[in-house]
Amino acid sequence: MIRNSEKNNDPVANRFKEFSGTKKLELALELYYSAWELKKAALKHFYPQLSDKEFEDKVREIFLYART
Repeated sequence: MIRNSEKNNDPVANRFKEFSGTKKLELALELYYSAWELKKAALKHFYPQLSDKEFEDKVREIFLYART
């Protein structure tokens, strides 16, 4: 049987516990925009012929229909 004090000692599970809501939102937005840029870079690699507008539209579409 795991006691309360034992299960709360995991630093990985609790790493964001002390963050404010604002800080958590900032981190989430950073991750989102980083993912957006990575997806855009990957598309540019595989489809170099697309225009900037087409890249933006394609990335927007990918994120719109993304599932977790």
